[in-house]
Amino acid sequence: MDQHALASLSYAERNAPYWQRNLFVCVFGSFTTLLSLSMLLPFLPLYVEQLGVRTPAAIVQWSGVAFGATFFGTAITAPLWGRLADRYGRKPMLIRAAVGMAVVMSLIGLAHNLTELVVLRLIAGLIGGYASASIVMVGTQVPRERSGWALGVLSTGALAGSLVGPLVGGFLPTWVGIRGTFFVGGAIIAIAALLTIVVVREDFDRSIDTKKRVDASAVSIPSVNRGVIFVLLITAMMVLLANMSIEPIITVYIGQLDVSRDHVARVAGVVMAASALGSMLTAARLGALADRIGSAKVIIGCLIATAAVLVPQAFVTQWWQLAILRGVMGMTLAGLLPSIAKEVRHAVADHSSGKTLGYLQSAQFSGQVIGPLIGGQIGAHVGLRAVFFVTASLLLVCAGLNRWARGAA
Repeated sequence: MDQHALASLSYAERNAPYWQRNLFVCVFGSFTTLLSLSMLLPFLPLYVEQLGVRTPAAIVQWSGVAFGATFFGTAITAPLWGRLADRYGRKPMLIRAAVGMAVVMSLIGLAHNLTELVVLRLIAGLIGGYASASIVMVGTQVPRERSGWALGVLSTGALAGSLVGPLVGGFLPTWVGIRGTFFVGGAIIAIAALLTIVVVREDFDRSIDTKKRVDASAVSIPSVNRGVIFVLLITAMMVLLANMSIEPIITVYIGQLDVSRDHVARVAGVVMAASALGSMLTAARLGALADRIGSAKVIIGCLIATAAVLVPQAFVTQWWQLAILRGVMGMTLAGLLPSIAKEVRHAVADHSSGKTLGYLQSAQFSGQVIGPLIGGQIGAHVGLRAVFFVTASLLLVCAGLNRWARGAA
């Protein structure tokens, strides 16, 4: 193909032969990196104690800081990596994230004190973000008519990693020790890095893909679209906020549901996993639905449905009722992030898609950081049940904003 014909093709058109193989690697990589990041949940307090923290209150506090540091770091740098993906290509960003996380995850197992643990977790977020980089690659390569489904499949891989991670972290330390678990996690991510280097293909030409295309698809983003994108970013933040707002108080809440003290932690793990399991069941299906009827309809419908499922969680009397409702909530939440990513991707030109999807990832991780903070404050000063009402109200406001944004557009 001559240079003129090549220049007439968009990035997505040139990479059409590769998107399916790339999607497979991105799903695997997102699964392994999220598994490695989340598998320390069951033993993180034990590791913090090993590093010299003694009082129970301090152990809980510093465990939260160490865990949240990764998401905080990702929220800061996601737009930067997205901008670099627009400039240098999507594959280099995947390799950077996988190699960086493999190295840092192994270094966490060598931490000598609490400061090193927190700093390394922060660095993991700052230089990592494989799942975020995957969304940029998949979102820009997949054909428009399949993007909802593909992003849903990608979301399923990340959710599966977050679900399996704590289960692996529950038994792996008994075999290889706490520090050895981090080395295993680093090795798993290294496999994803190797697959990314060898299998992922990308046709990226800076002379073509970093410039605005002189056709209708490259017209400067109108101001009305900027408003829509802003609403979508707020919605993405609220989705993670809604899912995470109950996390700090869920163990306490379950303790009020006639669950014996010896079983509270185990039951809390089941209830937390129920949401991720529900999302895994419907993410790809709701993404495909967005391809058929439009992602805006799926976003508004899922926001309203999630708000409706949140309210009865405040009135449960048995832990299994909460688990079922959290599972249903996971099913309704699952359609949101793939549909939002699809909307954002198709609202911007190719040359700025990575940067905008980076802002989307930043918004999501911000919700993941803010959610537990808000939930903890409301639970402590207003009451545990109030968390559900406040979160449901915020989601309904988001549904109204999306409806308004669509009308304005």
